[in-house]
Amino acid sequence: MKHVVKRQGHTEEYDSRKLYASVYAACLSVRATTGEAELVAEKVVAHVDDWLKNKHEVTAHDIRRIAAKHFRPYNANAAYMYLNHREWHR
Repeated sequence: MKHVVKRQGHTEEYDSRKLYASVYAACLSVRATTGEAELVAEKVVAHVDDWLKNKHEVTAHDIRRIAAKHFRPYNANAAYMYLNHREWHR
């Protein structure tokens, strides 16, 4: 079981479905097709899951950073949206 330390300091179990959903939504926000969004989300989640293999606890920021690193080559505009959408909701 992987634990994620959130911004407010609490922890929760890592859920790859949440990462998939946020990558998918970022792709759609820049008008990627649903097929492209699905493919990119699957690839980004696979990279993050691989990175998490030997870790027990990570921060949400770490996951976001690693996801963005692997997201950019597939769709730089969507990766930008993924990294910065939180800033708009403050």
